[in-house]
Amino acid sequence: MSSEADERRHSIEKAGHHFSPEKDETIVGVVDGEEVNASGHKDQLQRQYSIWSLCGLALTIDNAWIALGGSIVVAIGNGGPPGILYELLVACSYYALIAACIAELASAIPSAGGVYHWASITPGPKYGRALGFLTGSLNFFGWIFDLASITQIVSNVTVQMYAVYHPSLVIEAWHVYIAFLIITWAGCAFVIFGNRLIPYIQDVGLFLVIAGGIVTVIVVAAMPKTHASTSFVWKDWTNVTGWSGGVAFLTGVLNGAFTIGTPDAITHMAEELPNPKRDLPRAVAAQIILGTITAFIYAIAILYAITDLPAILQSNGAFPLAAIYAQATNNNGATFGLLIIIFFSLLICVVGTYLTVGRIWWSLARDNATPFSPFFSQVNERLSCPIPATVLCAVLSSALGAIPLGSKTAFLDLAGSFVILTTTSYALAIGPHLLTGRRHVPPGPFWLGRAGFFINALAVILIIFFNIMFCFR
Repeated sequence: MSSEADERRHSIEKAGHHFSPEKDETIVGVVDGEEVNASGHKDQLQRQYSIWSLCGLALTIDNAWIALGGSIVVAIGNGGPPGILYELLVACSYYALIAACIAELASAIPSAGGVYHWASITPGPKYGRALGFLTGSLNFFGWIFDLASITQIVSNVTVQMYAVYHPSLVIEAWHVYIAFLIITWAGCAFVIFGNRLIPYIQDVGLFLVIAGGIVTVIVVAAMPKTHASTSFVWKDWTNVTGWSGGVAFLTGVLNGAFTIGTPDAITHMAEELPNPKRDLPRAVAAQIILGTITAFIYAIAILYAITDLPAILQSNGAFPLAAIYAQATNNNGATFGLLIIIFFSLLICVVGTYLTVGRIWWSLARDNATPFSPFFSQVNERLSCPIPATVLCAVLSSALGAIPLGSKTAFLDLAGSFVILTTTSYALAIGPHLLTGRRHVPPGPFWLGRAGFFINALAVILIIFFNIMFCFR
């Protein structure tokens, strides 16, 4: 146990609370005869996730290389292939700063509320309650939009896999929505009734993200008879946004942000880990580092595989990445096989995202920060799941998934707001931490020390700057 943890233990003992040494990672004391964790509540969820399943959860929720592939047609307008690569690197560097701030707070106060809980503490008692409510609301709705967008992507992949062997199919919006509803409610049901299987599923997801990414890179690099030129991939700047080159580049960072932008995802699982103070920072770091590496290598591979860019941009399929795979492999079976990897990875991503967003709403409800909070704060302890909160997320996602039936552009705008809403919620937790001299949060095993002032300040400044730029997108 670190000296900081010893100090917190002694402070609890001085306050008259009993400290349980064997539970020093999870139980901080006893209030009114009841053991409480860092969130101030008793444990209601099973602490069943190991560091490996946690890393699997982090990487499958992020699904960086798949998220990049799924948005490549949108991303390519902001600079062409070079824009995709360089904007991704900028986004990953930007999110690395945010991740360091989040890892520090998660190590100090591991709570399912995540940024909501931290924003309630970092400003101090005078402003904490109001700021925490605003932060939690922004964070929840950002994640709901992400859930809907991820489900939409996997629905598009599902329809596209069918279309691989049925080229005469004219894909309609309602085809995708039917798949959307099936995947939405299947994912919800699995989170509710398959809780004990989820850690093992995340282990599989970790394998799919890494091994599936390696297989995909090898296939799209080795199978094409011809490859794109180095100039096409690294130099040929293409700007069709109507903005100047600099503005187009900065707004294009949004594509990279959507690829890597889930650093708080696993922090909402804090009350389901036996060692959250130590394991959360490690998993956050693994997500950012491995997500950056896999997405960048994958981007290079698929960009070299493009031989007819106009055909991809004009593809009328549900999932344009399939057109790149078809160009790379010139084989229906290989294209289908690569889509299968994405399909199963995204299914696991949907499960992980349900875990995250359901826990966010539940943690708000148990602190009376939502409508009908007594109902939504309920937990089925046998299933280790906040069922009402999880079902609400499925209902909201189903409603959002119907938007593309009327306007695909409106849905894309909502999906893009995920980045702005979540990063704003991060800033509302990190900013007060900085402005109050970082004195309201007790240091955890991972602590930035004096460097924290600089990292916190730079993270908040970049959040404000990029969120303004993203609004021009």
